Order: sequence, then structure tokens, then C-alpha cells
Amino acid sequence: MGQTPRLKVDIGGLKLDNPVMTASGTFGYGEEFSQLTDIDRLGAIVAKGISLLPRPGNPPPRICETAAGLLNAIGLENVGIKRFIREKVPFLRRCGTKVIANILGDRVEDYGELCAILSDCDGVDAIEVNISCPNVKKGGMAFGTDPDTVAEITKTCKENSKLPVIIKLSPNVTDITLTARAAAAAGADALSLINTITAMAIDTEKRKAVLGNIIGGLSGPAIKPVALRMVWQTAQAVDIPLIGIGGIMTATDAIEFILAGATAVQVGTANFINPGTGEDIVHGLSEYMNRHGTRDINELRGAINS
Repeated sequence: MGQTPRLKVDIGGLKLDNPVMTASGTFGYGEEFSQLTDIDRLGAIVAKGISLLPRPGNPPPRICETAAGLLNAIGLENVGIKRFIREKVPFLRRCGTKVIANILGDRVEDYGELCAILSDCDGVDAIEVNISCPNVKKGGMAFGTDPDTVAEITKTCKENSKLPVIIKLSPNVTDITLTARAAAAAGADALSLINTITAMAIDTEKRKAVLGNIIGGLSGPAIKPVALRMVWQTAQAVDIPLIGIGGIMTATDAIEFILAGATAVQVGTANFINPGTGEDIVHGLSEYMNRHGTRDINELRGAINS
């Protein structure tokens, strides 16, 4: 039997035992899944997004299945930063894996304040920044669609954070490399991509939108080819670590993203089908590497043959 493959990766200073994480919003605050899978086997947990104040979210229905995917309009419902630190962090602090807090805001200033608070929070190892939120100061346009605003948020987060800052990019743009370059130039330690794709579904019998919010975010296998293409494009444009997200259900999916240039991956929609998907992927990565004689997972990054 050969050596155990090395799965350790470095995400902008955040060192992980393996490259498999959960995606924000699909794994609760970690504790909800703790009886369903061995959380300590994961490289990191990305907690459900947190804002300064609690949010009630959108009116129901909030979720529906689509062909090879999932459509959600949860509306960023969350308990707020104070309850997160008081009620959720104690469990996360006891985990044997790294913890990434995902943050969201209505104003650029919100992001800075959240970073400052979380930087002093024992139990949080890095911050992922959701820039797909509407900017209330600019009439609701999503922060993540404008490179200048992406740069401004990144700079604000870096100025207020002692922890690695990961910017989560929106796919709802013409050219994702523009926002990727803006975030990298402003000091982002890493990028995660992609967030959900704006979409909708219609009930033809009722002749109305299925979701209470009418539109929502599409995730799951249906978006994987789009996400893979965007990761590959971004890997050509920036020199900071990338975390690939979008329809990852198996180790083969994860390897595709790594070959395209990702340093790590996040598992999202698959958690609703099989809470142990992340564990299965970690095992599958080792199997693949043994089969191909690869000793270090980092050897596979960007190793797609032209």
C-alpha cells in the first residue's frame, strides 16, 4: 500500500486538512448536521450568512425543485451577529475543523462592522463575504455586479479584518473576471465562486410564480458547467486561491473544479440529499489520487490538459 495522499491546502493563509467545505446556507450553523455526518472530516464549515441585525427572510414558498437543481428565495434569513456569537459560535468553537463565517449587508459600512466584530471572535477562522446582496444606497443593485463596488467592499473588509477575507462572487454578470480582478486588486485573500444564478419557476395551473418572491437563486447540478467555466476563466485572470462552488455532488465533480484551477471546493445543494456528501468526497479524492499516483492534491490544481 502506498503513502496516504496529502490533501492539505492553503486558502490565503487559512490552512485546511483537506479542500472540502460546506457552502453557506446549506449546512445551517453546523450543529444542525452534527448528528448526520462527521463534521471533523471536512476541511471547513461555512456557516449560514450573518447580518448585523436578524432578518426574517422572504415570504413562502421559499424553495422548489427544478430539473437537476434547486431554486431558493430564502431571503438571507438569519439570527443576526449577536445571537450568532452567543448561541452558534460555542458549538463551532468545539469543532475539529476550521470555521468560516459568511457575512452580508445592506451598506458597505455593514461589511466593515461585521468584519471587525468577527475578527475578535474566538472560534471563527476566516470570513466569506456575500456580495450578491442589494445595495440600498444605490437603489437595490447587487453589490457584486459592479467592479468598483466590489473593490470598495473588499478594501473595507480587509481594513477591518484580522482574518483571511474570501470574496464570494456573483455569476450574474457579463464577465466574472472583471469583478474577480477588482476583488484581487483590492486585497482579497481568496475568491469563492459561484453564488446562485438568478432564476424562476411558474406553476402553470395557478399561472403564478412558484416562489413567494417570484425570483430566486438556482443551484445544483444544473449550474455546474457554468460554474466550472467561470472558475477556469477566473483562474486565468487572478493569482489568488479560488474556491469552486456549483453542483458538486461527487469527488469527480470536485476534481473537475480543481483541475480548472480551484484550490478548494464547497458542497451545497448535495447536503440536502445526502448530509454525508462532503465526507464521501474527501474519501473519493484520496481514491482518485491513489489511482493516478498523485501524492499532493495541489499537483492537480489547474492541471487540465490543453
